[in-house]
Amino acid sequence: MYQATVAALHTRLRDRLSPQRLVVARPGVLYYKRGLRMKIPACIFAAFLTSSSVYAQDASGTKSLFDLVRTGGWVMIPLAAASILTVTLVLVYLITLRRGAVVSREYMETAAALLRKRDYLGLLAVSNRHNEAIARIAGRMLDFTNNHPTASLEAIREVAETEGGRVANSLSHRITYLADVGTLAPMLGLLGTVSGIIQSFGELGKKAGDASQPILLAQGVGQALVTTAAGILIGIVAMTFYAFFRGKVQNLISDLEGASTHLLTLFAISFDKKSRETATSRRSVLDDDEY
Repeated sequence: MYQATVAALHTRLRDRLSPQRLVVARPGVLYYKRGLRMKIPACIFAAFLTSSSVYAQDASGTKSLFDLVRTGGWVMIPLAAASILTVTLVLVYLITLRRGAVVSREYMETAAALLRKRDYLGLLAVSNRHNEAIARIAGRMLDFTNNHPTASLEAIREVAETEGGRVANSLSHRITYLADVGTLAPMLGLLGTVSGIIQSFGELGKKAGDASQPILLAQGVGQALVTTAAGILIGIVAMTFYAFFRGKVQNLISDLEGASTHLLTLFAISFDKKSRETATSRRSVLDDDEY
């Protein structure tokens, strides 16, 4: 089989090089006479033939992107879906992950004014009309206050902190889909490569004794590596945007914590004033009853 391969290479090389300068010394070794005699193994000639064949294909016409994707096989279908999902998630996060969706100056000014007036029902109505994260926290806190008038300030603070933690976890969990895509895409590409190599060796097994086996193997491995390149590219894009949005989410969570602390402080001041006024009115009623 090896001698047949060398003979086939010798035949193909005679078409490219000068026949007077090419000599078969022994099986597996060829001589090319050019001034000094150079001993060139047959595997180097095989690489030369493979590269020259590829160059001839490139010279005749380059492959389009669709042809390159099609050579990747069935794994390119889930990789294409992963790329579409990545683009969709990036666009959605660019629209939704903004400061106005978490904390807005308009709502904070309105909430501060209503808390100074101790208009809790008015602030609850305003919070229900707004979609900001801080409005949901204030709405849950005020709703608990109205349903439990005798609740202590510590209990109300705990409700607000619990709701704030839930909103922060929701923001952090939302961007993990990009990290999942960035992890799975290279693995899908590797799966396509392994599948393509297995298929290439299967085809080589069917053509045992054929002199073109090295060329077929190189072409099969080249086609299989397309999926790995596509998977790594999708993974790099997904993880890059994940790192960008992760930093943005941390900034939004910091702004949310600052706004929540500000509203809780105003609420605590208003709550203490209301408690003192209630206690004073009760003492006045008791004093009037005694007289």
